Amino acid sequence: MAVSAAAPPAAEPLPRSIFKKFLVMLCSLLMSLYVFYCLADRCQTLPGPIIAAGAASEEEEGGGGGYLGGSAELPPWQAAAARRKRLLQRLKQQQRRRRQEAAPGEEMPAGGGGNRAGGSGGGGTAGTLTLLLGEGTKRLPQAIIIGVKKGGTRALLEFLRVHPDVRAVGAEPHFFDRNYERGLAWYRDLMPRTLEGQITMEKTPSYFVTKEAPARISSMAKGTKLIVVVRDPVTRAISDYTQTLSKKPDIPTFESLTFKNRTTGLIDTSWSAIQIGIYAKHLENWLLHFPLGQILFVSGERLISDPAGELGRVQDFLGLKRIITDKHFYFNKTKGFPCLKKAEGSSKPHCLGKTKGRTHPDIDQEVVQRLRDFYRPFNMKFYQMTGQDFGWD
Repeated sequence: MAVSAAAPPAAEPLPRSIFKKFLVMLCSLLMSLYVFYCLADRCQTLPGPIIAAGAASEEEEGGGGGYLGGSAELPPWQAAAARRKRLLQRLKQQQRRRRQEAAPGEEMPAGGGGNRAGGSGGGGTAGTLTLLLGEGTKRLPQAIIIGVKKGGTRALLEFLRVHPDVRAVGAEPHFFDRNYERGLAWYRDLMPRTLEGQITMEKTPSYFVTKEAPARISSMAKGTKLIVVVRDPVTRAISDYTQTLSKKPDIPTFESLTFKNRTTGLIDTSWSAIQIGIYAKHLENWLLHFPLGQILFVSGERLISDPAGELGRVQDFLGLKRIITDKHFYFNKTKGFPCLKKAEGSSKPHCLGKTKGRTHPDIDQEVVQRLRDFYRPFNMKFYQMTGQDFGWD
């Protein structure tokens, strides 16, 4: 009898565990390819509107050739890099041209300003796009407005922002008085990006009365330029009190806070509003670490009556060309101080906010006179130390 051949055994299905591993590996591979594609194309996707704007302006100037000279023929990542480089070169050329054309007495073109979104300002269109394109370098400040509170520091910084070679932090960092333990790397990271030739600045008025601040700033950079905006200490004290009163309406009267004993007329120098105005005392601490020639004293009164004149002195001190002139300002009668005709990044007039220029409460003139008598010897010493007569007496 014939024996039939045995049928070959059926192939066993792959175990589920091996099949799952295969799927996981396949998904990982696909995900890696997708991530690589996104990274390779990131420069083309992120700054698209800026690059498109730059391309449009080049085409208007007769550049033609699509995105900044036909870089689209290159691979996407190379094309994006080429666009960024050409756009930055164009912005640098425009910035140099603006500085050359802005002779003394001429007004800068509109739109000179920085990017507030990153807490920084100044530097014009070049500064804004430099920040967005990630160009430039974050540097520690070469100049700091160190005081004084209610002296006019905010106004000075806002005016300086008009200059294309000034880049400044918007908010007060308070590094050398409150955040020193965070370190210089943290401090530098707060700074705006700057191009070669631009100055990085910040302002924190409380530095002037902080005992440790001079040594700490000197330790960072001995060549740091310092700016102090000073104001009649009596008016400054009343302005300081007015600001506190707007936040805490239930505080005691100015008169009661001024005196330790109203009967004897003894002034309470522990009250910060009084203590800040003893400028000579605070300056002595700074002169232990910085030469007098490295500190510029700006008159808060002249910053109101002659802003262009004071800004001229500041620009000279910082080694900047005198670009900010009287044509940049107009006097706002309602607020009682000058405003910018064209603020940074805008073609519209700009005044400081509602918190500036508050109406002072009526203070007993006997108290005002007692304060003037108290400050007079300190003012005279301050005049001698600085070589300037601020006319407060």
